[in-house]
Amino acid sequence: MNDWPDRRTGDRSERYGQGSASPQPESARAMPHIQRRPAPPQRPTVPPQSQGYDDRYQGGQPGYGNNPEPGYDSGYNTGQVYGGGAGGGRGGRSGGGGDAGYVQGRPAPDWRRRIKLGALTLVVVLLVVSVSTYFWADGKLKREVDLAKVIERPEAGDGTNYLIVGSDSREGMSAEDKKRLRTGSAEGKRTDSMMILHDGSNGPTLVSLPRDSQVEIPSFKGSESGKMFQGTGRQVKLNAAYAEDGPELLVRTVEFNTGLRIDHYVEIGFGGFAQIVDAIGGVELDIPKAFKDKKSGADFQAGKQTLNGEQSLAFVRTRYAFAGSDLDRTKNQQKFLAALASQTATPSTILNPFKLYPTMGAGLDTLIVDKDMSLWALGNMFFAMKGVTGGDGTSMNMPISGSNGGNLVWDKAKVKQLVQQLKNDEKVTVKGN
Repeated sequence: MNDWPDRRTGDRSERYGQGSASPQPESARAMPHIQRRPAPPQRPTVPPQSQGYDDRYQGGQPGYGNNPEPGYDSGYNTGQVYGGGAGGGRGGRSGGGGDAGYVQGRPAPDWRRRIKLGALTLVVVLLVVSVSTYFWADGKLKREVDLAKVIERPEAGDGTNYLIVGSDSREGMSAEDKKRLRTGSAEGKRTDSMMILHDGSNGPTLVSLPRDSQVEIPSFKGSESGKMFQGTGRQVKLNAAYAEDGPELLVRTVEFNTGLRIDHYVEIGFGGFAQIVDAIGGVELDIPKAFKDKKSGADFQAGKQTLNGEQSLAFVRTRYAFAGSDLDRTKNQQKFLAALASQTATPSTILNPFKLYPTMGAGLDTLIVDKDMSLWALGNMFFAMKGVTGGDGTSMNMPISGSNGGNLVWDKAKVKQLVQQLKNDEKVTVKGN
């Protein structure tokens, strides 16, 4: 049986290493059937690993604990590491190679998408908060005055006219509050101040109507009974109209005696006034001259100072400490309300929910408005009031020609000119007292 490979030819006597009949030793001969590969270059040996995976050595079989002996060729492709580019290791670890879009085996964050998503979320949150605040505030407004009950109204002019009334209502005040604020405990309510605020394209105009103004009570329809009352030419103080039949008769009386149509009615009581001032942290005023009044509780030194709710109420109610009595009081009321609006309608209040909501809550809980008043119109009124002290507005008393038994008589010619300028939304040139 032939044990040699099929490729070999010749008999055994001719084969290398089996001897010969020749007395001379046979010379070395190449064995063509053996094809040796060139030995690989010597590689540094790596200390055997006891166990586990070793990816630091790239010369032998990476990924195994023990390095094979030099010269051994297993047929694996050296220099190749599974899973990534040069220098990569398990799990895509890279010291400078590999895919730049991946970090630690995870995709790099898409910041552009995150910013867009964050902006969208912020817009949605602001929208929800704004809508919720609107309905919350709208639900607090007391729309109790029905201007549809006012008869024989003058034609509307350009711009918007607000009748702003400060009443001595003690509604919602405790006995302690009445004592602290020196309001007394009289039943019902009367008007302590009345103003017309005109908001137009030529800047806002604030006109005070002294409570002692002599006016005629016209024919009117009772706000509660619906009964018609015919005018008799009766002359009374302006605040008597409010005491007789409330806001509707007051609006009717103002429109009849001025010829100016009132678009909206706003009223606030003693308690609400003080609460608003305290909610915004007080109102800063510059008082030119010191004055004191026992009836209102006023006791002020000259100079700049911040008034709290109690002090503010005393300031706007004081009349007996001034030579001009009610006329001087209305000037202080204008000054204070303009300062209040100016310091309330600011970013520090509007953008701060810890100030905005208490301020709105204090004001809206006590405000009484007409049934057609919207939050938008109310906001415009406050910003127009702020504009009175912003350099674009005008503040004045109704022009007075004299007095009649303690009642202040309006200057009819000047009043007519003033009303015409307001109706046409012109710049007011009439001077008041």
